[in-house]
Amino acid sequence: MTPPRILLIDDHAMFRTGLRMVLGQHLAAAEIFEAASADAALQAAPERLDAVLLDVRLVGLSGLESIALIRRRWPRVPIVMLSGEDDPQTVRQALERGAAAFVPKALPAENIVETVRLVLSGQWAAAAQPGAAVPPPLLTPRQCEVLDLLHRGLSNKLIARQLAVSENTVRRHVQDILEQLGVASRAEAVFEARRRGLVN
Repeated sequence: MTPPRILLIDDHAMFRTGLRMVLGQHLAAAEIFEAASADAALQAAPERLDAVLLDVRLVGLSGLESIALIRRRWPRVPIVMLSGEDDPQTVRQALERGAAAFVPKALPAENIVETVRLVLSGQWAAAAQPGAAVPPPLLTPRQCEVLDLLHRGLSNKLIARQLAVSENTVRRHVQDILEQLGVASRAEAVFEARRRGLVN
């Protein structure tokens, strides 16, 4: 099997180095390419890629502005947006412009790794295409709100603040959502919710 090729675009060299190390530990066979900007990536990255990790804030062209250029160059390659902020409007813009997923940098590195695994396994493609009708899970209205905020990339702390509840309450809701969807992680929950049409 051909080793997956991942392109990491971020203008912070220290973050790139750290994430490259984490990805290398969990995805030992992957080839990881780095660039500090979208322009540099377009000039130096290989023709074949399997995933792009793209920071929202870049020097020059922003990550959001770069999505169209990257999709033009690699139309079938999923883009995972990374950001130090998880503002819902930024998340929505990224997904509307064609990003496959959005992962706040404040979350543990394992969340990024899990998301990359999902897009490399092709589950992103399945989530992005309308599939067979799946009976909706029995989620409460509050759990639906939590699921929507998970989809937007918010952390438990920000979800709690948004809904005016405690973080422990949010954790319970997240655990119940994972069980209802039959998944093991937040990233999988978002992909499964998209596949079932539970979130837009």
